[in-house]
Amino acid sequence: MAAERPELPGESERQRWNRNFGDLLQELRVAQTGVQILFAFLLTLPFSNGFPHTNQFQRAVYLVALISAAFAATHLIAPVAFHRALFRRGRKPELVRYAHRMATTGLAFMLISMVSSVLLITDYMLDLWASLSLTVFVGAWFLTYWVVVPYVRRSWIDADDAEEDRDYASGEDPVGEER
Repeated sequence: MAAERPELPGESERQRWNRNFGDLLQELRVAQTGVQILFAFLLTLPFSNGFPHTNQFQRAVYLVALISAAFAATHLIAPVAFHRALFRRGRKPELVRYAHRMATTGLAFMLISMVSSVLLITDYMLDLWASLSLTVFVGAWFLTYWVVVPYVRRSWIDADDAEEDRDYASGEDPVGEER
């Protein structure tokens, strides 16, 4: 999230930090919504009719899912509090670096919460080995698209990508329309 990339042609240091901050805010909006919905679901689960029928393992998994969702929400919302504290103090680079670390940590906790939630539900519905198999598959799926693909793709840049970056910096939309 919001990883620093080289300046776009004609982009000042200040503009780069502002762009990174704007990109990060967009990413946080998506992640915050997801973790808040998951957290709300987990908060209501103990009050459902089927929860008393859960076993000790399922309750332990539930607690892992709940606490990690709370930690994810904390880390994904923390940049807002940090922004309030640093507002108009000329410390945007510090804010972007801090928010990047908080968002990354928040996504890690969201991953734990989502995989734990899958384990909880599948263990309630299926036998242990089937639920563990599905959960490992889902965890691997998340890791593939949240960690492996972004890091493998991180250093790639195609000629088309470089051209799009130049077009964006000049104010030209990739499809030829002005911004």
